Amino acid sequence: MPHAADTLMALGGAFVVCALVARAGGRLGLPTVPLFMLAGVVFGPSTPGIDLVSDPEDLELVARLGLVFLLFYLGLEFTLDQLASGGAKLVRAATVYLVLNVGGGVAYGFWVGWGAPEASVIAGVVGISSTAIVTKVLVETRRLGNRETRTILGIAVIEDIFLAFYLALLQPILGGADNVAEAVQGIATAFAFLVTLGAIARYGAQQVGRLVSTHDEEIVVVLFVGLAVTTAGVAEALGVSDAIGAFMVGLILGATAKAGRLRTLTHPLRDAFGAIFFFHFGLTIDPGQVVGVLPQIAVAVVMTIVLATAAGVIAGRMYRFTRVEAGNIGFTVLTRGEFSVILASLAVAAGLDQRISSLAAGYVLVLAIVGPVAAAHSDVVSRLIPNRLLRPGETTWGETPLDLEAGVGSLHHLGSELLQVTVTPGSRLHGVHVWELRLPVGVTLGLLARDGSTRSLEDDTVLRVGDVLLVFTRPELRLTAERRILAVHRAGRLAHWRGETGD
Repeated sequence: MPHAADTLMALGGAFVVCALVARAGGRLGLPTVPLFMLAGVVFGPSTPGIDLVSDPEDLELVARLGLVFLLFYLGLEFTLDQLASGGAKLVRAATVYLVLNVGGGVAYGFWVGWGAPEASVIAGVVGISSTAIVTKVLVETRRLGNRETRTILGIAVIEDIFLAFYLALLQPILGGADNVAEAVQGIATAFAFLVTLGAIARYGAQQVGRLVSTHDEEIVVVLFVGLAVTTAGVAEALGVSDAIGAFMVGLILGATAKAGRLRTLTHPLRDAFGAIFFFHFGLTIDPGQVVGVLPQIAVAVVMTIVLATAAGVIAGRMYRFTRVEAGNIGFTVLTRGEFSVILASLAVAAGLDQRISSLAAGYVLVLAIVGPVAAAHSDVVSRLIPNRLLRPGETTWGETPLDLEAGVGSLHHLGSELLQVTVTPGSRLHGVHVWELRLPVGVTLGLLARDGSTRSLEDDTVLRVGDVLLVFTRPELRLTAERRILAVHRAGRLAHWRGETGD
């Protein structure tokens, strides 16, 4: 019982600390991911002062739930058709990313002076991005509706498939599989699992949707938590990461009619447990071990920034993205996380160079800070990317404004005006629920045009890039409605109005 009490106090303290640092960082415009991780470092067993959590394993299960809910929510935001829309182009973009970053990792390993075994391991440490941090960055920056986000997610999914092959190839070094046949069997099993879940998402979503077709929210929450956790566990057992398992079951439920409701119910679980995931990650980092390899860490960080940005620019050319959209790809997939540290630990346990562990810890911590900050301020950082690297004629940040049009026309004699809002790339309106616009009483939600179809607007509708909203308002309330919409939009960048707004 004393141990249970200690664990509960540690968990509660972790929640409180995460809330306080997030509140303080929010006032400074800082993303929460590095703040949660730094809180774990400061209040962990490897630093002097308050030892909030003496054993990181006490919070390991709760942290894994955080990873599950982060990826489950991300899956809810998309459909299989959206992710597959990139086709061969997406595969090429992901291949470019892997060749640059994993290949750069191999070259870096030899540059440090290590042999082939260490270089093979360090290639994964510096070449594979953190799915959890990528997800959190996308959510925090409200870029789930951006058109480049599909490319980012596609790269993450293909990275995970590559990971299954990569780990199998490393088994002779890490001491896992006894022979090649066992390694091949593991790869085939993992691939079959992903294909099965993909088929369910494509053809069986309607049947799965019947499980959550109840008005009892308690049952819905218990059920989707069970599905997400169970699928994550099965994925882990079959050699696929638990993260991708949770993502796939979210993808399945995201194709059902209850997807919007599930997103709303998942929000608090995602935010609370996700904070503990990053806090727990910080607990595993020992700053004292990092000092001896600071020069090697600096080289690895610079190399990764250059290669990830280059991969984003190449993907931007493929998709004819703007400079900021290309930068968003590079800066978002820049972060490294739990896989890098785990892989380094396995390498040390297998008798490889001990410096791998210290290098991985410092490298991950630096990129966990640099990556989210760069992604959150991509409108500024992307200016470092020369325009000539993208296709001629592509627009740059700020050239596509928020589109607000107030029409009078035939509605005027009825005492109404029609406000049309187009959510453009780069606007902070995407990822926002309609109720967050705080439209005044007397302003009526109309229609939403998305992907060639029209639907009714509801308070819980989540806005995405490309959406066109039609809102009816009384003439005297039009300017108030416009100002409130712009208040959200301006959180990301300055707005430009089309037509007369009176602001």
